[in-house]
Amino acid sequence: MSTLPISSEPPSTAHVAFDYCQVDVFAERPLEGNQLAVFGDARGLSDDEMQSLARETNLSETTFVFPRAPEVEQRHGVRVRIFTVAEELPFAGHPTLGTASWLYWNHPSLRGAETITLDLNVGPIPVRFTPPKPSEHGVFGTMRQNDPVFGAPQNHADLAAVLQLPLDDLDAGLPIQAVSTGNPFCIVPLRSLDAARRLAVPQTPQVKAYLKQYDAKFFYFLTRAEEGSGADWHARMQFYNGEDPATGSAAGPAIAYLVRHGRAASGETIVIEQGVEMLRPSRLYVSATLTGSNVSDVFVGGRTIPVAMGRLFLP
Repeated sequence: MSTLPISSEPPSTAHVAFDYCQVDVFAERPLEGNQLAVFGDARGLSDDEMQSLARETNLSETTFVFPRAPEVEQRHGVRVRIFTVAEELPFAGHPTLGTASWLYWNHPSLRGAETITLDLNVGPIPVRFTPPKPSEHGVFGTMRQNDPVFGAPQNHADLAAVLQLPLDDLDAGLPIQAVSTGNPFCIVPLRSLDAARRLAVPQTPQVKAYLKQYDAKFFYFLTRAEEGSGADWHARMQFYNGEDPATGSAAGPAIAYLVRHGRAASGETIVIEQGVEMLRPSRLYVSATLTGSNVSDVFVGGRTIPVAMGRLFLP
């Protein structure tokens, strides 16, 4: 097989180059999990340019790192902004874990640090790392998310009508409820794996109006995982006419919800699988602590694996 040389520069020299890398987050092996593009030095980019670059990568999210003086990063964390193809987000899970992992490998003074804090629009989020073993892919990190905020329970029949689902697909033994640890999700318990596999969220004005009514960004569907799968719960998150392979900002609310409603033990780490239906299997390791009726100490962890690097040129 013959190959042609590829120049690292475009034909025109009237450009500004921005290096980026791509990582797979919440992945047990390369080419699984949720893809993320990380621009390691975004200084000089405008809001519109960052949004355009996020559309260009066409991934669930793209992050932009803004290096600052070491003493500022020591006090406040590394400044990072998160964009989907459509908008900027104050917080998202796999971009937080993936970007912190990139910094773990590449930051001039934080390389190999036990804990790296990101300064996000939602505030500082620390990520703690487990030293990798030679036989392991990538690096395993765990983020601590903000304490959860719970919304009021919702009516099962109303939601079934909006989602055009059989009412029996919803688990009547658990509430439908919006929960946020920085990004609000409507947690929807499903009765079975079969219901999860048939799921197709219609992108209608009624769905958007329903989410807005309950101050939720998206739906996050949960059901028990298949026995022997190595996971405890199975999740799906469909949005923007597509699907997310792994949603760390929803996994935090999900474990807070499960602990509060007695479906997961306080302080115990369990595994949520996601992305199975779209052939991007992901594993999210989650825990939360229940004290009285309050849930705190929400942790979401997983593995990040580097898979690609590139350079993008702007006029």
